[in-house]
Amino acid sequence: MKPINKISSVLTPLERKNVDTDQIISKEFLKRIERTGFGKYLFYHWRFHADGTPIEDFVLNDPRFNDSEILVAQENFGCGSSREHAPWAILDYGFRVVIAPSYADIFYNNCVKNGILPIRLKDQEVNDLIDKGQRQEFKLEINLEDQTVTGQDGTRYEFDIDPYWKEMLLKGWDEIALTFQYDSYIAAYEEKQRQAN
Repeated sequence: MKPINKISSVLTPLERKNVDTDQIISKEFLKRIERTGFGKYLFYHWRFHADGTPIEDFVLNDPRFNDSEILVAQENFGCGSSREHAPWAILDYGFRVVIAPSYADIFYNNCVKNGILPIRLKDQEVNDLIDKGQRQEFKLEINLEDQTVTGQDGTRYEFDIDPYWKEMLLKGWDEIALTFQYDSYIAAYEEKQRQAN
């Protein structure tokens, strides 16, 4: 995974509550066996009409947000089924950070395991960011080391994150990479077992 520490980007304001994983990546797109290629299907039924033409007033179709790495949404983001394809789609689209007041637990864990930083801020803080992002191209700087979100207007918010997840994201480790950090201990244990037999 790609390490995360500082990310500076225009935010994408998604003013919707209770966004479930079927809205993030609809069930008909789950047949792929790779982790890549899901970004083009992110929020597909909100982005496109039945004939495949873009729905102009949906935020992801606004060219101001084409290179955004920060998605800001409202409460209970990632609810519904536990499909890991949802964070795959978010990451493949280009978002490395999601900010919301609350998340479904499984979705939150799937985010950090796949290299996405999910940040919890207060409802009013999130609403303020969405409002600013709707009025103009509003840039944020995320600092994971300091656990801060700073707006281009100087507004600064602090967030909490479990130290275990923080280290994993800072170092770009998934759980397999974490296991490799103990490779010498594992090898020594295996050698000891061979000698005992």
